[in-house]
Amino acid sequence: SDLGLTSLMVVPVEIHGGEIGVIVCEHCTGAYAWSDREMELLQDIAQQLAIAIDRAKVYERSRLHANAATFQSEQLKKTLLDLQKTQSQLIQTEKMSALGQLVAGIAHEINNPINFIFGNVNYAKHYVEDTIELLQLYHKYYPEPPQEIVEHNEAIEVNFLVEDLPKILSSMQNGAERIRRIVDSLRNFSRLDEAEVKEVDIHQGIESTLMILQHRLYNSTTEQEIKVIKEYDELPKIECYPGQLNQVFLNIINNAIDAIESYDLERSLQEIIDNPSTITIRTAAGDRDFITIKIIDSGAGMTEDIKVKLFDPFFTTKPVGKGTGLGLSIAYQIVVEKHGGSLTCNAQPSVGTEFEIKIPIKSKRRSLLSEITSQ
Repeated sequence: SDLGLTSLMVVPVEIHGGEIGVIVCEHCTGAYAWSDREMELLQDIAQQLAIAIDRAKVYERSRLHANAATFQSEQLKKTLLDLQKTQSQLIQTEKMSALGQLVAGIAHEINNPINFIFGNVNYAKHYVEDTIELLQLYHKYYPEPPQEIVEHNEAIEVNFLVEDLPKILSSMQNGAERIRRIVDSLRNFSRLDEAEVKEVDIHQGIESTLMILQHRLYNSTTEQEIKVIKEYDELPKIECYPGQLNQVFLNIINNAIDAIESYDLERSLQEIIDNPSTITIRTAAGDRDFITIKIIDSGAGMTEDIKVKLFDPFFTTKPVGKGTGLGLSIAYQIVVEKHGGSLTCNAQPSVGTEFEIKIPIKSKRRSLLSEITSQ
């Protein structure tokens, strides 16, 4: 009565969890008898309101569950990616360890005997030259040797022997020198004795990688070589993990060769002769803090949907058994995560593919250490 109300109709709003409120109808102009129709209408409204509130609560719970499920899914996805990265790193570590053992064994088993051969070939050449000179003197001062010597000279074709033996020794010397270069390239490529950051000439690593891949640059099917074009800028030495960067070069150049071989299968021999396949390696020191290495192939290129997945672990476009899908993923980790650089790919279908590697001249770890020690 204090509020001036003369008649009230109160209907509770109930959901599964119990009563959550009431709907109140008020009358202020005298006593009023609420009709059955009015009471039924208000009860219907209360029921509809209860249903709407109940559904809203169910929707809210569903939304919260969905958000939780999405969050868990993202966490699982991230965990899976981390596991894949860890797995690829373990595989890479094992591969590099196996390569190191192989290289160490090859270097040890080949280096000593080849040095022995290489060192003695020079002496052998001098001895042969002295012997040939002596034979020529004998022929000069004894132009009419006994018949037995004449017959033996004819039997062994001494004139041909005198002409050919120096060539054989020169060929042996060249072969021994090539083996030494290959062994040096293998040792330089793996650089397993250099686990810490070293200051190195990046061109040396590229050349060692090309030496190791030399056999792949010749296509025995078409009998044509993949031409390697080197456009080297004058670069400063950079602080890096040389063995790991060489692995990056190996993976990218290997992929370039694979792309060219696949593309050449679609071209005629005349097309390949008229437009030879090429791999261009371009280095530059345009930025005072970074050097840039570009590796460009004349293969078929790639579509955008392939390019965006290129650095994902285990992604590969090669047939089963031809690739693991780890090469470029590992290369990305080495360049970006280990060296603080960048690795990007520019490619279009039928145009070819370009990989751009940027490496800091100064190691980020050494720079950080210098800052700490200077404070």
